[in-house]
Amino acid sequence: MFTKHRTTIFVLSAILALSGSCTPDRSIEQERPEPFLGKSLRYCNPLSIEASSEDGSARGVSLGDVTIVLEEGRYYMFCTGGGGWISEDLVNWEYRGVEMREGRVPVAPHVVKYNGEFYMSGNNAPLYKAPGILGPYEKAGDWTVASGEPWTGESNGRPWTGAFDVDIFIDDDNKPYLYFPGRSTDGIYVVALDPKDLSRFATEPVRLIGFDSSHTWERYGDMNEYPDVSWIEGPWMMKRNGTYYLQYNASGTQWLTYATGVYTSKSPTGPFVYAPVNPILRKTMGVVTGPGHGCIVEGPDGNLWQFYTIVLANPPGGRRLGMDPAGFDPQGNLYVNGPSETPRWGPGAVQNPAGENDPGSLPLTVNKMRAMNAKSGFTSQRPGYDAAYAIDNSAGTWWEPEEGDAQPAITIDLGPATEFDPVQMFTVDSSRILFATGGAFWFGGRQIRKPDKGAVIAFQYRIEASRDGETYETILDKTGNAVTKYIEFDELPPTTCRFIRLTITDWPGTGDRPLGIVEFTVFGKAVEPAAME
Repeated sequence: MFTKHRTTIFVLSAILALSGSCTPDRSIEQERPEPFLGKSLRYCNPLSIEASSEDGSARGVSLGDVTIVLEEGRYYMFCTGGGGWISEDLVNWEYRGVEMREGRVPVAPHVVKYNGEFYMSGNNAPLYKAPGILGPYEKAGDWTVASGEPWTGESNGRPWTGAFDVDIFIDDDNKPYLYFPGRSTDGIYVVALDPKDLSRFATEPVRLIGFDSSHTWERYGDMNEYPDVSWIEGPWMMKRNGTYYLQYNASGTQWLTYATGVYTSKSPTGPFVYAPVNPILRKTMGVVTGPGHGCIVEGPDGNLWQFYTIVLANPPGGRRLGMDPAGFDPQGNLYVNGPSETPRWGPGAVQNPAGENDPGSLPLTVNKMRAMNAKSGFTSQRPGYDAAYAIDNSAGTWWEPEEGDAQPAITIDLGPATEFDPVQMFTVDSSRILFATGGAFWFGGRQIRKPDKGAVIAFQYRIEASRDGETYETILDKTGNAVTKYIEFDELPPTTCRFIRLTITDWPGTGDRPLGIVEFTVFGKAVEPAAME
């Protein structure tokens, strides 16, 4: 069955999902109630995750290279940018932190449970060991080859040392293996580890795959324009029904063409064959771009869920996290139902999310100012940071209000562009806000002032709706929000309207830095003409 370094919870739906068929038993499916907006779990990428800061700053926001471990019914998430988030449903994440007695949570942290103890390593880090998944972690040893010498290598004639994008895989016979990339075009390697000392190689490393220029998506550049350059990285191994699935990433985490591919084998040490469905994750436009370096975990519903890094268009190095359901076609090919950037049903809402988990909520606000709607408006904007940038479906631009605007607002006409067009109403059901981090990336950027008692450490706002642009009703009130998140996804009570207004009533660091909104998206569906009469 499915093997990865985690505690396994098998339910009947998991057995169905892993049987090689993507069609569930309809008699069982009938036992699951139909999902209901506002009641059943939904998510929207990029994921809304609590920041790791205590002062409202953007620490623990720029996250990537994600590993998720299921332990005793709870999920633990570790990423570049921090570690120690916990969840019971894969959608709602609370920051807990990791205790490190030596060093700190490394870049691209990887955590695995082996023989009752937890091991962590990452880029340029030794192997750490702890009795519990959140620590305390102490150094278990430096990585060494079978001869006892330090682990080193060479790529394109240049030497390198130390760990990079490591993935420790525990096979179902309890044998441990380490998968790791070289550098640049070098590819992915595997080596058996000493069961008595996981920091020591038991054999010589074997090169499994390398850069293949005929795979155009692997090439460097936002147009894949470099025929001889790439960065092959981010291995993740899983096993299903005797087949080993080796995920990897290219062209490089600095490009919007960053994507995820997969090779398969009947042995953990190869040979591996390029899968016919590659790449399994790729997207270069919109809010969700560059999906790569992630992991697969079995969800609480027994289905598989793929987590991945999202590469932002701006700032350079800025990243977020996404997830979508994974499955297998009748030929055993791994696929992901994504990457998505509209609301999707979360784990447990539908029987077979890898087949279909789209509730049909469409983005309603994109470029509605550019469409010359007469009543789209805003209270203020700084030069070069137009309000229209808040609804342009891009993570590379953002809106900033004028300095001194204490409660900036943006009003959007969802209707058609001109007075000659027929009237159109919409039923809104959810919203997503991406707040700017003030240039923060990688490890979360600059600190803001330590909050005084009662200081605001979260974004506070309300959303109002109107049919006529004159009379508004509040449909979401988060003016008392106290949880620091730089992405907010909210369920809205289904409301028929034509106008939407977002008002920011307060935000972290007011007076120390400007408010920025990267993207504000309202989701829903058009109302049928007969229903408007």
